[in-house]
This record gives sequence, C-alpha cells and structure tokens, in this order.
Amino acid sequence: MAAVRKPVLLGLRDTAVHGCPTGLGAWTASKLGGVPDALPAVAAPRPVCELCRQPLALVVQVYCPLEGSPFHRLLHVFACPRPGCASGRARSWKVFRSQCLQMREKETQDAQKQENGLTAEDWCEGADDWGSDSEEAPPPQVISDFGNDSSSAKDRDWTAQLQDLRLQDPVPGAAPAVPPGEGVALPSVVPQFLPYYICVVDEDDYRDFVSLDHAQSLLREYQQREGTDMEQLLSHSLSSDGDEKYEKTIIKSGDKMFYKFMKRIAACQEQILRYSWSGEPLFLTCPTSEVTELPACSHCGIQRIFEFQLMPTLVSMLRSANLGLSVEFGTILIYTCEKSCWPQNHQTPVEEFCIIQEDPDELLFK
Repeated sequence: MAAVRKPVLLGLRDTAVHGCPTGLGAWTASKLGGVPDALPAVAAPRPVCELCRQPLALVVQVYCPLEGSPFHRLLHVFACPRPGCASGRARSWKVFRSQCLQMREKETQDAQKQENGLTAEDWCEGADDWGSDSEEAPPPQVISDFGNDSSSAKDRDWTAQLQDLRLQDPVPGAAPAVPPGEGVALPSVVPQFLPYYICVVDEDDYRDFVSLDHAQSLLREYQQREGTDMEQLLSHSLSSDGDEKYEKTIIKSGDKMFYKFMKRIAACQEQILRYSWSGEPLFLTCPTSEVTELPACSHCGIQRIFEFQLMPTLVSMLRSANLGLSVEFGTILIYTCEKSCWPQNHQTPVEEFCIIQEDPDELLFK
C-alpha cells in the first residue's frame, strides 16, 4: 500500500513590508528579506558568516506553529551575500528556530495594554491559524498557513512582480551581541534584502490556476542543450496522473532528478518556498550522504526531519547589481528537530540544519 503523501504548501512573494512593524504583527508574519523579528522573551538571531566573520543577511522568516503545540514557532534562514563566500556552501548559511509559549505571549501583550491603554486583537482572530490553543500536546502535525492571508494569491501577476525586486541599501551600525554558538559579530554594515511578505497556497489547489507555458519553455531550452526529448515527456506526464513510464526511457540518470523537479514545479513556477513538515523534499540533484546522515538535534538528541525548502525563483529576489551582493543556490533544504524541543525558559534561538543543492543549470532560472 502506497504511503499517504504529505500536503505541500507553496510560499509566494506578496506585498512589500512597509515601515518597521513591531510586536505580534511582525513575528507572526512570514517574509523574505528585511531584519529578523523576535518572539517575546527570545533574542533575535544575529549570526555571522563562518568564512568572512561578517553579519549574515536574512533570507526568509517563516512563522510555523505546529498543530497541537502550545508554542509560537519561528524559523529564520540566513546567508552570506558576499561573492567571496559563495563557495563556502553550508558555512555561509545558518538556520535558527525560536519558540515561546502562547501564554507568555499573552502575558506580554496584556502588560503592553496596561502600559499604553490600547486594545489589540487576538493573534488568531479573523485569520487562519497554524497553531492550536489546546492544552493537550499530541505529536506535532503539519499546519495550514504561514500566518499571512493567501486569498488573493491566485489572482496576482507574479511574473511582473518578480521583475521589481532589488536589494535594499545596507543598514549602518554594529551587529548586536549574538547568542552562544553564533560567533562574534564584528562591527559592520548589515546586508538587508528588501522585505516582502510571503503568502501561502496549497499546491494541489494552485495547479488549476496557472499556465504551463513558462515551464514548457524552460524544458525546451534544456532539451536543445541536452538533446533530450523533454517536451514529449512533459506532455505525457502532465496528463497521466503520475504515470512515470515515460520518465524511465531516454532520460539520463543525471537528468531524471532534474526532470522530476521541473515537472513538479511546472504548475507554479513562482513558488519561492515549499513547506511540508515531516514530508519529502523535492531534490534538484541526486541527494548525497548528507540526507541519509543528518545530525541529530543538538539539544535533545532526536533525529531531524525535513520541514521546508527554498526554491530557485528566490535567487532573483536576492540580488543587487549596485552593491555586488547576491546569493546563489539551486534549492536549500531545511531540517529541524522532529520533537521541536524547547528547553524551559530558553531565551536564545536553537540552530537547525540545512543542505545546499547547487543549480545544475543556472540559466534556466534567470
């Protein structure tokens, strides 16, 4: 009997983040770029590159509480955008997980109300919530939203929006002190990508709302370079409900993984993030021993599981011709503690693990 496929949520670039949001409205939002937001009583991560010792730039922030868990939960992914560190792979990337009890957040919110006399809406009122206020704590399950409204995602012209992205000017000033294990931040400008919110759609629902023209164009380019009849394979596979007999014919072993990747993202080429807690990653190249030999959680010793990955389309959003800063990758696979452990009264982010897969053909995503 075939295993049940875990649901997959797709992250798409949404509207720009204006000003400097603070409080609950900031850290319950998922975004790309900007500066990391901090949960109540937990320090915001301020990591540095292991190669150049300069501050890392925030790539994405994902608000992702788990169903049945009493914790707010925030993941931050950082990278070094300096050209000299591009070959450093994992040494120039960092992932951190922050958590705080929902009750602690409520106490902080009540204290703020008393100070300024203002009222605030409940954090999940009027919006889809990724968490639960249940006091019971069954095994964490996948959630259904990144904390942002996705109602208008399918009606947007994403292709046009992608053309307007650029890197924000760096913010002067010394990087703040960092928690243990993150290195010592040297006084320097902090690179900062222009921030945009990330909205969410379900992969299955989104298939009916997009055109495959762009994906077919990319595959034709690949076909011309590799001498592989990818267009014929695509036309059969998209109409055969998972029948992969055509994939097993003339595709070279090195191309098969790439073809499966392209076929899967064809329905939504604008996706910058794929979220599937405890699901299966979408590999761009053949996985190495890193995937089968994942390091266990450094706090509880439990194994790590796949949670989400960053997609090639995000690369074009993290560039700046003026500053000469960029981040290059094919896909970034994020693995986190299966138990999502959080020591009592812990106040610093927990470092998690990522795997970088390089793009076998960068031209396809430019």
